[in-house]
Amino acid sequence: MLLPHLEPNRLEAGCDEAGRGCLAGPVFAAAVIFPPGYSDPELNDSKKLKEADRDKLRKRIEENALTWRVASYSVEEVDKYNIFQSSYRAMHRALDGLHTPPEFLLVDGKFFIPYGEMPYECVIKGDGKYQSIAAAGILAKTHRDEHMRKLHVQYPQYSWNTNAGYPTIAHRRAIEEFGATEHHRKSFRLLKEGKQYSLFENK
Repeated sequence: MLLPHLEPNRLEAGCDEAGRGCLAGPVFAAAVIFPPGYSDPELNDSKKLKEADRDKLRKRIEENALTWRVASYSVEEVDKYNIFQSSYRAMHRALDGLHTPPEFLLVDGKFFIPYGEMPYECVIKGDGKYQSIAAAGILAKTHRDEHMRKLHVQYPQYSWNTNAGYPTIAHRRAIEEFGATEHHRKSFRLLKEGKQYSLFENK
């Protein structure tokens, strides 16, 4: 069972992102604050959960959190600021939308861009350690997957409904055959070495 907090009786916002390693689509981030004493034994790292379980937990998180917010950074912003900056800026954007301000941040990973003067702690593999980080990861993942399924309707050849924009072999083959869309990250290497430039010729 994941830990409910780092320090008891403090409003801690868990922060996590989804889509950092994708070739297409925005990067999403979420921030979640649970009420003091909240506990859900089913919360876990989103990568270890089945899609149906993530969807079930998303509803529970959104209903039971003291406050939560999901935000994103667009493909254009990712290409402008780079994916690492965009991931942290998306977290800031999610924090901006919380109805109740946190007293402390728990951030998944090794690094973070400070959010004003807010104290924080980075937690490696934090989505498998703290409930609030796991919840943020689940919200970021499910909201992003939903967004990519909508884009799939417009561009079914890339199979974003199943790969969510990640660099699967099928996704790269589709890029090679059909070219890049406005939803692809131009700052990323969409194809393997030696093929990147030709992808954008005459587009």
